[in-house]
Amino acid sequence: MEIMTIIEISAVILGLLSVYLTTKENIWCWPTGIAMVILYVIIFFNAKLYSDMIENFVYIFMQAYGWYYWIYASKKTNQDKVPVTRLVMKSVFIWASIIAIATVGTGYFMDTQTDADFAYLDALTTVMSLVAQWFLSFKILESWVLWITVDVISTNIYALKGLYFTAGLYVLFLALAIIGLIKWHTSLKKQAASS
Repeated sequence: MEIMTIIEISAVILGLLSVYLTTKENIWCWPTGIAMVILYVIIFFNAKLYSDMIENFVYIFMQAYGWYYWIYASKKTNQDKVPVTRLVMKSVFIWASIIAIATVGTGYFMDTQTDADFAYLDALTTVMSLVAQWFLSFKILESWVLWITVDVISTNIYALKGLYFTAGLYVLFLALAIIGLIKWHTSLKKQAASS
């Protein structure tokens, strides 16, 4: 078996574990996520999906921050875990604008300055993923909506690039993102009922 295949399978296993733990609001989602994204930096560099490679490099730091925040915020509020929150409509508009502008800028750069494949779609999934990861750190429910969108687009990109294990992973991520949305929505309702 090729070394890149072994790395990809390892990243898939860590990714599934990380997202599963996230749906459960389990803090161990962060260290497993860090291990996964380190492997994906290597995978995406090899596949010439540079936006994804940069995204996963940034994830290393975002995952570390999410891990820190979940520990710090729960201690600060004397709660077992960080509560789930929602975006207000003004924030939705602002974040949608940021995603659109960053996608066009990143896509244009990757299309004109590199040999990247699927430059604009890769940029879109990269930007949306970074925003979704940021939302996840603060347990914002809408993170799952972004992840669902990213998973649908990414599954197709990875299949077209021949990254079949990763494409399969994103199908499973899609299912887990739907479960995460439902579970976090239920958690939000419980929080509101107990307030």
